[in-house]
Amino acid sequence: NCVLSTHTLLEHTDVTFMVDNEALYDICRRNLDIERPTYTNLNRLTAQIISSMTASLRFDGALNVDLTEFQTNLVPYPRIHLAIASFAPIISAEKAYHEQLS
Repeated sequence: NCVLSTHTLLEHTDVTFMVDNEALYDICRRNLDIERPTYTNLNRLTAQIISSMTASLRFDGALNVDLTEFQTNLVPYPRIHLAIASFAPIISAEKAYHEQLS
């Protein structure tokens, strides 16, 4: 879906966050130890990523920026309009619990 909608997104949006379903499935399987990810798992992961990326737009503070600065900092080529997102670390609840104990 991301590939098919790219042309339209480039013409009609200023900033776009495209998320690949296959990549989300792989992250859930490999990093979060979820054998069969559901839509709830995928939606929660997507919501966490978008929420962390837009926190500076929603809350006051030293890193508070507007949408123009947000686009300038996250979009490598202005004509492309596709923001680069990263989120780390992504670990399962069991691994996180183990990290707290050690």
